[in-house]
Amino acid sequence: MLLTTEVVAFEEIDLTVVERFFRDLPERALNLGIRVVLALVFFIVGMQCIKLLRKIIRKSLERANADVGVTQFLDSFIKIGTYAILTMLIATSFGVDATSIIAVFGSAGVAIGLALQGSLSNLAGGVLILILKPFKVGDYIIEDTNKNEGTVTEVQIFYTKLTTPDNKTIILPNGTLANSSLTNVTHAPYRRNEIKIGISYESDIKTAKKVLQDILDNDESVLQDKDKDVFVDDLADSSVVIGVRCWFLNDDYWRGRWRLIEEAKYKLEENGIVIAYPQLDVHIQQTDVK
Repeated sequence: MLLTTEVVAFEEIDLTVVERFFRDLPERALNLGIRVVLALVFFIVGMQCIKLLRKIIRKSLERANADVGVTQFLDSFIKIGTYAILTMLIATSFGVDATSIIAVFGSAGVAIGLALQGSLSNLAGGVLILILKPFKVGDYIIEDTNKNEGTVTEVQIFYTKLTTPDNKTIILPNGTLANSSLTNVTHAPYRRNEIKIGISYESDIKTAKKVLQDILDNDESVLQDKDKDVFVDDLADSSVVIGVRCWFLNDDYWRGRWRLIEEAKYKLEENGIVIAYPQLDVHIQQTDVK
């Protein structure tokens, strides 16, 4: 009899719990829905605030004439940091303890740091690039390890983007750029050009040098206040090699070089100078056979 009474009491308790659960379910669902909606609104407002903050910081850096690479790096760093803070604030609004979140972030940070050592190396490389400034946005660089080259368009937290002359995009890890040698082609405002022209041994060297010197003296892009040299560079197998050196501004380098080569051919031919090409003289000696 006692056992039967206990079973009935247990069933009544279970029934009461179930009834209470279903009775409170609409209210709980409503509260949860309201909190989700508020979290979404908070997230959208937070996104707009982050965009506004990033815009203000970018404008401030531009007014301060900060390097474009520094601006891009700080912008991406602020974006990641502010979104992490926004996510933590939304999580705490759902009752998650902030201390627990920080502890989770700390533990995850250690685990992620061990798993992503290369990415952390890229982050450190990005900081070094901004501090040491081996290049900046707009420079044309050649990465000596794999011979990737192009114009620097972006310096992000982990990667640097290059654009090649044929408009391809190359993405290089900052760690690689910070820990290997590279050539900054456009670091200085001007650049020396050198071309070599082979003339035949029968052609007059003095005339050839005078023609080439006149071309340098009258070219619109050659920097006349810098050294201009025309010299005999080599006595090769099939030609006398004449070297020509001059200086161009970076923006004029390639067009100036192409123009000099074309002009040199026309002017040398007009003055009777033969541009040599590989050739072989064969001498046959006859002997009497008895």
